[in-house]
Amino acid sequence: MAVVVDTTVEVPTRTLVFGMSRPDGTISAADVYDVAQACGQTSEQVRSCLRRLVAEGLLAREGSGRTASYRLTEDAQRRRGGVIRRHRLAYEQDRRGRGWDGNWHLAAFAVPEEQRSARDRLRDGLIEAGGAAINNGLYVCAHPWENEVRAVASTLGVLDRLSLASTMDLEVGGVGSSRELARSLWPVDDLAHRYERFVDEHGTVLDALQRLQARHDRISDADYLPGSLRMVVAFQSIFRADPLLPPELLPRPWPGRAARDVMLRSRRLALQLREEHERPALFSSFDDLVGQSA
Repeated sequence: MAVVVDTTVEVPTRTLVFGMSRPDGTISAADVYDVAQACGQTSEQVRSCLRRLVAEGLLAREGSGRTASYRLTEDAQRRRGGVIRRHRLAYEQDRRGRGWDGNWHLAAFAVPEEQRSARDRLRDGLIEAGGAAINNGLYVCAHPWENEVRAVASTLGVLDRLSLASTMDLEVGGVGSSRELARSLWPVDDLAHRYERFVDEHGTVLDALQRLQARHDRISDADYLPGSLRMVVAFQSIFRADPLLPPELLPRPWPGRAARDVMLRSRRLALQLREEHERPALFSSFDDLVGQSA
């Protein structure tokens, strides 16, 4: 019996591949093929995806075919580390119900046209770190991000073009209220609607899982793996766009917290109810993280 809502969320093969990475950064090709088959992905889709990821410098391969093993490169490990840090921050803020010291953190850069690629990547890095544009070349974040921003600028060779500052007084376009600033600079309302939709679509999963638990029933991989993948992808599509503003800057109750609770509790219970515990689990690193956050 399928217990996870079958949404229209597209499941990228690369998401499945990265979801199979172990805590040490290794990926077994055999495990990927097995889980991909259970999720309705073809062997050719997997092979093509693995080749692309190696070509992009995100995976290093040892061996060939189904016996091959892959390892996340330094770049891929850095990206995964950033994802894990964001999840930790989110759950920490949920537990504490607060997370802001009242300081706005500013980053400004003036990178010349001949370094356009570095300029664009720095801008993207600031947005990924939770920043929002105030003006051309000026970004703001509600969290201390100086070390992260310096590291990105240094990697791109534009550290000498970067200026950093922090202030407790910030006014943009005549708006000075902290919560109003947050709503004007970040897509707070849109994120709230998306999180609410996620809870509406997947909140019934907990009830279904609890009924299975009460009957001492189990979930087959045919039901668990595809639904598990779609649920995580649906959640991550929202979470990636979330700047993780401190609770003090968000409407209350904040639906992002409810969405994380649905995600955490349903995945923990689903893992307990799996028939085939010996089979590789999707997003084991994520489950380790959210398990620690319970």
